[in-house]
Amino acid sequence: MMIIRRLSAPALPLLLAGCISLGPKTPATLMALTPSATVSAGAAKATSDERSIAVNIPTAQPALATQRVMVQDGPNAVAYVKDAQWVAAPALLFRNLVAETITARTGRYVPDQRATGLQPDLRISGQLVQFGLDGPGMAAVVMFDGVLARSGSTTLQTRRFEARVPIGSTDGPAAAVGINQAANRVAEEIAGWIGGG
Repeated sequence: MMIIRRLSAPALPLLLAGCISLGPKTPATLMALTPSATVSAGAAKATSDERSIAVNIPTAQPALATQRVMVQDGPNAVAYVKDAQWVAAPALLFRNLVAETITARTGRYVPDQRATGLQPDLRISGQLVQFGLDGPGMAAVVMFDGVLARSGSTTLQTRRFEARVPIGSTDGPAAAVGINQAANRVAEEIAGWIGGG
């Protein structure tokens, strides 16, 4: 025989609190990327498919599929910086940084991925291989395998980009500064790879 007991409403939150975990506490501040090259306010241009570039959100290795800040702690070990977290997934932050840098450096327009009015002739995609800290090497590291495709061409161009910036510690503030610098260096190299075209 089944016995059903009714719980009072005040007792339910106490019962559920022991069953549900909402994950680690969000840090007081979140980390973001700041582009070193930005588009001037008020800058307006007419554009076309030929003068625009699509920048896709890169794929990323599983260890980067989180907002936590990755630390490569040896060849086969991964850890994360304590009390440090990105405002969004690293792949999205990197994509937006590259898009802003390309527009600022080349003058070519990078539409939002949801925009449907343009079909850019040039497309950048790729994989974010590293985006974090090298613990033993005390460096911030950003590595991106880029793929450049042009409409009407069956040939793809590929290139690996990497930047390393020395850091004094592996805490959140040092990680934020170092990774931001490394990401900007890679973004600048990508813009140079594309050129004004």
